[in-house]
Amino acid sequence: MTDAFTADVAVIGLGPVGATAACLAHDLGLRVIAFDRAAEIEPRPRAIGFDQEAMRVFAGLGLAEAISPYVMPYRPSEYRNADGRTIRRIGTASPPHSLGWAPNYTFSQPHLEAALRQRLRRSAGVEIHLGTEVTDVRLDDTGAFVEAVDGAAERSTFRARYVLACDGGGSPLRTRLGLRLRDLEFDEPWLVADVLLHPGAGLELPRTNVQYCETARPSTFVVGPGNLRRWEFMINPGEDPEEVSQDDFVRRLLSRWLAAEDYELWRAASYRFHALVLEQWRAGRLFFLGDSAHMTPPFLAQGMCQGIRDAANLLWKLALRIRGTAEEPLLDSYQQEREPHVRQVTLAAKELGRIICERDPATAAERDAELLEELAATPEGIIRQSLIPGLSAGFLAPDGFLARGEVLPQPRVVDHLRRRGLLDEFTGGGFRLLVRRDADASAVDSALRAHRTAEGFPLRVVRMTDKGAPKQADEYRDEQHVLDDWMRRRSCVAVLARPDHYVFGGVRLADDVAGLLHSAARQLRPSAFVASRPPAHERGVV
Repeated sequence: MTDAFTADVAVIGLGPVGATAACLAHDLGLRVIAFDRAAEIEPRPRAIGFDQEAMRVFAGLGLAEAISPYVMPYRPSEYRNADGRTIRRIGTASPPHSLGWAPNYTFSQPHLEAALRQRLRRSAGVEIHLGTEVTDVRLDDTGAFVEAVDGAAERSTFRARYVLACDGGGSPLRTRLGLRLRDLEFDEPWLVADVLLHPGAGLELPRTNVQYCETARPSTFVVGPGNLRRWEFMINPGEDPEEVSQDDFVRRLLSRWLAAEDYELWRAASYRFHALVLEQWRAGRLFFLGDSAHMTPPFLAQGMCQGIRDAANLLWKLALRIRGTAEEPLLDSYQQEREPHVRQVTLAAKELGRIICERDPATAAERDAELLEELAATPEGIIRQSLIPGLSAGFLAPDGFLARGEVLPQPRVVDHLRRRGLLDEFTGGGFRLLVRRDADASAVDSALRAHRTAEGFPLRVVRMTDKGAPKQADEYRDEQHVLDDWMRRRSCVAVLARPDHYVFGGVRLADDVAGLLHSAARQLRPSAFVASRPPAHERGVV
């Protein structure tokens, strides 16, 4: 690292995605410089939902306790037709939860952003420039020059190895480069209204989230944390988005549920709900994350989650590349992994939107009949997390290995000092080899010795037990058999987890651990293995 670089990573935009990316970069030992055009956090909410993967990231940053007063487990959702009849249910998985956290949450975005910003301010090696607009990014083979102007019209130039564009759906950087968004054909105008209930008010409101699939005006009701409630209304043809955002119009819509004296109208804003995915997520040393790379309709509460996954996916790869532990193909895996995932989630959200937004009465009647038939077959409905895929390509073990691309469960465990907590609290988020208690220990140890001899990537061994007290520092007892059961269902005796908690791959036999580690090392540094032929067990013979 040379003094010519102001930072390893420049983050442009400090919304939830940019702030998370900056925190992750700091925790990975990278120097960070971050910019945001606004001098203060937006005081009104925008996103209202995130899922267990995002919560796992926030917890890994040490923010679980700080944000706990402002988050609440997501309520199940009911889809109701114009007659008030429930035509569909989307529920949540029962405990014990596979990732250690509730599957989904509602939250207050200003409070989450405040917690992220506060963490950044107390992080050494992080330089923050608020009220500062990035006016240009000039890329070269070794880094980028970032030009910015602050509120006093003073111009500065900074040097960074990589740049992360987290500058939102209107991304000036994306526009400047002329990069195209692929339209997944969803474009609908909606009004979003957030209210704060007065004490004792709202007792007659639904206790669950509701999608009102009514042809006259489709709408959504969401139970937020504390006294926060959200309504979303489709804007009808002929209505002006600016006019429908006015207080009087909004209050007329809300009068169906609440009297005016029952609440404070926190904010009302009109949006166009889009389904868009960037065609090119990387331009040399510049990467696009969050809304600058994709926009997702809100019907699955995955918009912000998509960006948090972007940050969690990319930052550990950048850290390995900067340290020389990985080569350039690992960075190419960012789009290879994230684009198909984003596309599938966005299409799932779009399909839910299609159900909700139907305006033709005859088609709506057909929809109702079809969904009622499905509901009769499965009265409990579908589980929200079942709509979220794993990874299908990128930095994964070859075909033939097990559990590749799935999210690693996180059990509650006891360690050898009898301390209790979630597994990540003990093991962190680096590469981890998780081994079942009945694995052949000698074969695992032999693979680990070979890995160390070959100067393989840093790796932590996690040996799982399910009986008695753990005796060694790398042993943990899975109190509710969450991880043990998951591994047995997939016939895995060992799995290699990536720093972002996705599974690189798993094996049936401890003898195949060596091949699993070799495959990961080979993908991280392909030039070191250019003349070698992978062993049989890496070629999928498991």
